[in-house]
Amino acid sequence: MKAMRKNMTMFLVMLLLLSCASVSQMGTKILEEEGVIDEQQKESIDRVTAAVEHSFADLTGEQEYYLGRSVAAKILTSYQVYENTSLTTYINRVGNAVAYASDRPELYGGYHFLLLDTEEINAFACPGGFIFITRGLLGTCRNEEALANVLAHEVGHVCAKHGLKAIKKSRLMEAFDVLLKETSKHYTQEQLNRLTEAFDGALGDIVDQLVIKGYSRQQEYEADRLGLKYSHLAGYACSGMVQSLQAMVTSAQKTTGLGFFKTHPVPQDRLEKVQQEIASKSYSRAVEPTRTKRFQMTVG
Repeated sequence: MKAMRKNMTMFLVMLLLLSCASVSQMGTKILEEEGVIDEQQKESIDRVTAAVEHSFADLTGEQEYYLGRSVAAKILTSYQVYENTSLTTYINRVGNAVAYASDRPELYGGYHFLLLDTEEINAFACPGGFIFITRGLLGTCRNEEALANVLAHEVGHVCAKHGLKAIKKSRLMEAFDVLLKETSKHYTQEQLNRLTEAFDGALGDIVDQLVIKGYSRQQEYEADRLGLKYSHLAGYACSGMVQSLQAMVTSAQKTTGLGFFKTHPVPQDRLEKVQQEIASKSYSRAVEPTRTKRFQMTVG
């Protein structure tokens, strides 16, 4: 009977966690009156529900910054930074130019762009404005217009909060922590161990989503649309994104299932949609020769 009561309580806890606070409080009151849970359990569930509700609230700029910095640090355990001060400064100037023209020009800690020392074609946009591109991806750019569009695409991910949307799926960690503390008086050690393992797995899902699986196809298309918009507003020719994607199409034919091609939609699909977007929005700026010269002098 006790085991049944525990299982029933656990089920009700998870059910109530999915409800709004007012519904949950009504539910716990009824359960208490019916004798399914005692007063202490009712208070525990109410506290957990409040934590869950809080966990789904939008992060502040400061919270996003520190969360993004942690994700960035995790990425840097797998990749080395390419140490070249002049090149890093240049990439940050171009990146911040398009970021300034974005929908979120000012972040808590600003935008930070780093070059990763790998020939793998890839890029990562972490919450809070931490953006990485690889030497391999930089190698697909022929001029500053292409680089600006590549960086604008990543800025688009940050502005659309794609990283946060992935992380929010696992931000029940705060609530889970409360749940563990609150139910420790009511559940066996085995049950608590199972909960702990599940929560640790949720944390692992965050890194898996951002670094291994990548953003969804629709999120990538949205970042392309935003990237084109930001590049155009910053004065860059959107043909740079077309050129970069064309280079990726060629690379994809030679290398599949690695880096960028593992975490992004097929370049050809993106290329077609980008060309349609450019035509529909009449993005027709010309490539600026002085920028191309600057790119060649800095990047080589």
